[in-house]
Amino acid sequence: MSNLFWFVIIYWAISVGIGLYAGRFVKGSGDYANAGRSLPMYVVTATVFATWFGSETVLGIPASFLKDGIGGVVTDPFGASLCLILVGLFFARKLYRMNLLTLGDFYRNKYGRIVEVLTALAIVISYLGWVGAQISALGLVFNVVSGGEISETWGKIIGASTVMIYTIYGGMWSVAITDFIQMIIIVVGMLYIGGEVSGQAGGVGVVVQHAIDAGKFDNFWPGWNITAMLGFVAALFTMMLGSIPQQDVFQRVASAKNEKIAGRASVLGGVMYFCFAFIPMFLAYAATLIDPQMVAPLLASDDKKASQQILPQLILTHAPFFAQVMFFGALLSAIKSCASATLLAPSVTFAENILKPAFKNVTDANLLKTMRLVVFCFTILVTLYSIGSNLPIYAMVENAYKVTLVVAFVPLAFGLYWKRANTQGAMLSIGLGLVSWIGMETTNPDAALPPQLLGLIMSLLGMVVGSLMPSMGQVRENEIASPTALSVGDGDVSTK
Repeated sequence: MSNLFWFVIIYWAISVGIGLYAGRFVKGSGDYANAGRSLPMYVVTATVFATWFGSETVLGIPASFLKDGIGGVVTDPFGASLCLILVGLFFARKLYRMNLLTLGDFYRNKYGRIVEVLTALAIVISYLGWVGAQISALGLVFNVVSGGEISETWGKIIGASTVMIYTIYGGMWSVAITDFIQMIIIVVGMLYIGGEVSGQAGGVGVVVQHAIDAGKFDNFWPGWNITAMLGFVAALFTMMLGSIPQQDVFQRVASAKNEKIAGRASVLGGVMYFCFAFIPMFLAYAATLIDPQMVAPLLASDDKKASQQILPQLILTHAPFFAQVMFFGALLSAIKSCASATLLAPSVTFAENILKPAFKNVTDANLLKTMRLVVFCFTILVTLYSIGSNLPIYAMVENAYKVTLVVAFVPLAFGLYWKRANTQGAMLSIGLGLVSWIGMETTNPDAALPPQLLGLIMSLLGMVVGSLMPSMGQVRENEIASPTALSVGDGDVSTK
């Protein structure tokens, strides 16, 4: 094994140790899920940024940019950054005031138990692709830094199991503290590597001008072709709106010390993410100037995952040892922060909104144990999914948000901003959105109107029609919800 491998192992062990240490702050389910709603501005900003700066940002986005130009990365970083900014501007403060443990609690309080279950399941399922992408990236990193001695499959197993250990123990406290440290490593590492690589390619201006001359920035806007416009909107909305009703986003909002921090940290984290996401794209394009013979076969390979190797191979073959340590340290930081957060979020949702209501008189201690058990089970599930998937990292992440776009976004947005939104509207919204999306994905996935965009349109239609039409025998939402349900039509907290 190389010296680089042992540096990576030492860094990995230290970061896991920090995560385990953070577990000492966990006293109950609230600490585990939302860090006791006590985090300051700089920590919340760090965890927002670090969670989203994952494997797709360092490995997936650059590969898509090299193949398809700026038009190939509309979903991420453009849609992803706008998601965080929209959350900070329109969702964070309203949700923070409600003092909820999970986002699923909002759907229960507003619409009742059935909607809670349906949206919670959609949220949990959506994380398969996202967490699977992080585990795939861990397998790739361990395979590369070990010189092939560790297979990608075993790299996935090793990486997933170690992230699982401190996530099980420390929950959101471990995620927050490790994210803060890892954000520093990501920022410093990316800036340092950017300087090293740009020097070899002739400077930042040379790389950017070459990309412009090659037409990499010519295809962002779709033009006046209706099919292209619909594809652009679908790609943008998938991440921009589909990732708003996600538990990991909500956890960062809910973990803040107050509602002002919740809103401002989300906006700042989104802006930071957008800015730093362009560094890996710059590095990947610089690779085409520094070593075109290495890049060409990886881009032309029939293996969809081959292009993800461009940046790691560039660093291994053309960067000095210290730069290699900085790059793989930053890469592992990005993957670990994202993996731990996305393991925790669906597990907490499943425990709180699916399992807990099925049992009577669940104590907080038992709920905490259940959350930890679900983290263990979910890690096994997503590891198996990652091992069996042939999708590239960028596609795994992009596909993850389609289900929440068509199922969970409209009930959340209308529940917060439209007083007439009710249970009947939410049920029809979920039903029409899900059926139309799945139907189109099954029968005509390449139609001019993308399946997830059709699902979003039908979800909107279902909410409006269902909320305005006569009751059809359904009990009113405030009678279905729990006795202490929140009145969320205007974002204020009140008991009914």
